Amino acid sequence: MDELLGRRVPQSPQAEQAVIGSMLIDPGCIPDVLKDARSDHFYIQTNKEIFETIFAMFNYGQTIDPVTVIEQMKSRGVYHEETTKSYILELMKVTPTAANVGEYVSIIRDKALQRELGKAADSIREMVNEGIGGADEMLEAAERYIYALRKDRTIGGLKPVSEVMQTVYENINRIATEGETLPGVTTGLVDLDARILGLNEGELVLVASRPGMGKTSIALNIAMSAAKASGKAVAIFSLEMSREQLATRLLAGESLVDSQKLLKGTLSTEEWRRIVSAAASISATNILIDDNPTLSVADMNAQCRRVPNLGLVVVDYLQLMQSAGGKSSSGENRQQIVADMSRMLKIMAKELAVPVLCLSQLSRANEGRADKRPMLSDLRESGAIEQDADVVIGLYREGYYNRECENPNAAEAIVLKNRKGECGTVDLMWLPDYTSYVSVERRHDEY
Repeated sequence: MDELLGRRVPQSPQAEQAVIGSMLIDPGCIPDVLKDARSDHFYIQTNKEIFETIFAMFNYGQTIDPVTVIEQMKSRGVYHEETTKSYILELMKVTPTAANVGEYVSIIRDKALQRELGKAADSIREMVNEGIGGADEMLEAAERYIYALRKDRTIGGLKPVSEVMQTVYENINRIATEGETLPGVTTGLVDLDARILGLNEGELVLVASRPGMGKTSIALNIAMSAAKASGKAVAIFSLEMSREQLATRLLAGESLVDSQKLLKGTLSTEEWRRIVSAAASISATNILIDDNPTLSVADMNAQCRRVPNLGLVVVDYLQLMQSAGGKSSSGENRQQIVADMSRMLKIMAKELAVPVLCLSQLSRANEGRADKRPMLSDLRESGAIEQDADVVIGLYREGYYNRECENPNAAEAIVLKNRKGECGTVDLMWLPDYTSYVSVERRHDEY
């Protein structure tokens, strides 16, 4: 199409040929090429077909040379009798050495990015010319296009399973060789990590409970642990509490000073010392807080795209969020609005490639049961939430309903849904003085 319109298409035939020629004359450079190059970086179809063939052969551990590549292209149905053999031989002639293959790959990646940028600009121009949606929706779509390019990802599109398999293999190899115990970001709660394998890229993790059960507290515990362990940014969107309230809770949990004492200022010298140390520890993390109560998922997504090295997003909480339509959506069915927002949160997690931890209220359905432990059906306002979430955790404390029980601070994190493994109950301990949840082995008297 671009050629028909007389527009120059960004491409470098010489660099494409040099990349493939390098792979043919020195198969030892293939791992380095495959680390940075993809088939869609090649503009010329023949080059793309040869690259995909070599890619597949490498994944299967096959010998790679001009003869084997030609035979494999015949098997794949991409061999052209009149041109392919002579073209491959020509590639090897015009590539004097594979020593500079890294530079050749950089060139074709740059040209591919320019092509994608042009496509994004065309899509944005078409959207504006046709008046598709309002200005805010157009801006959101435009930002999404550019963000996807900045992260070197295409939006959607079919991808060969061989490329996907290579990514999976590399992830498994990294975990095995680096000795990582978790594929995802730690929650700071050992038993919970063992059950859900941490918080992983692209996951929507839902923590649900009745009001006052401590879902904000466990979210802050997780945010603090994730920020410390990963060294990455953690974005917290609080639609209920102010930044100062959240910071006070973080300080109480980190310093192990009674939150009531913090609010009253009745502190001992030792407690002041712990507060100063905790404040420094918290300040050293890259935790970012937005307490705007009128945020929509689109607003959150737009802000997160601008955060470098983002590792986790926390949303407190789902039912308080505004729909993308704002006031115009006030007449819509609330259940459908919440369903749309949960779906958008899942899309945001996949787009940003980070876990999104979202808090949600439970309905009163469990109040009428003898066993008041939460169930998936208790999720308030929308059954779609449980479909979108990869992990659903329900919080339960017997002491919430019966203060005279044997251990009012015993708590349970009930994994109600888990796409990575089995569901089940994880025992926790609630520390009311510090508004914190800890693993059962870290009891109050051990601090």
